[in-house]
Amino acid sequence: MTRPSSAENIKSVIKLPISLVIITFNEEAHIERCIRSAPFADEVIVVDSFSSDCTVELAKKCGALVFQEKWRGFGPQKAFAASLAKNSWIISLDADEAFSPELGAEIQNSYATLSSEMGYYFPRKSFHLGRWIGYGGWYPDYQLRFFNKMISQWNSEVLHEKVEVKKIGYFKNPILHWVFDDLSDQVITNDRYSTLGAQKLTDSGKSFSYVKFFTKPISKFIECYFFKRGFLDGMPGFIIAVGASYSIFLRFAKHWEIENVKNK
Repeated sequence: MTRPSSAENIKSVIKLPISLVIITFNEEAHIERCIRSAPFADEVIVVDSFSSDCTVELAKKCGALVFQEKWRGFGPQKAFAASLAKNSWIISLDADEAFSPELGAEIQNSYATLSSEMGYYFPRKSFHLGRWIGYGGWYPDYQLRFFNKMISQWNSEVLHEKVEVKKIGYFKNPILHWVFDDLSDQVITNDRYSTLGAQKLTDSGKSFSYVKFFTKPISKFIECYFFKRGFLDGMPGFIIAVGASYSIFLRFAKHWEIENVKNK
């Protein structure tokens, strides 16, 4: 599949005391685009979980400082990566994300007015199944990724991690997200995340619920496809809604499996 290109150059780039921080594992298909989309950042930190592909070499080629660290879970890994940065201002991106040129310019123009007590949200626009997805809960999909580490930091959640901040602000323009390589990658990702979600339910002491098992997958499809107008994205919107429903189904099915099979 031919991917749309993201901005690699922003005219009149001003280097700012901002550290772009990225965690990686086998991201050779994405890492260069991610790093090169942020020429305004005067430092790039990559924390890699011992990739077996060319991620590390490509990141170093783009000027990043690369550290190898065993996987700790999303929150702890991102917090560790931020701790390595020389700058107080941190922008945390996933390797399959990149700045739109408009967002890069907006960050440069807004830097002087930033408040250290605030964490800043970026809207996120995702590309999947040959198009940019505009509905189904996928856009604007705000993500808090810009913060001052002297005041704010990632929490310790291994899944659904977030930055804990005192105040919040918003940027107008989006980061771009190449969310899945293809449908097979979507299935693999849903399988991985549902396992983490099921284990989190177990660790929190929650018992398996037959009511949620039967109703949550159905309500998730209705939410994504009808209430959040996923149907406006055509066939990709339908596939996304079914995938979201199936991911919820897997989470509860695996929760049942842990309680009734693995722990017996």
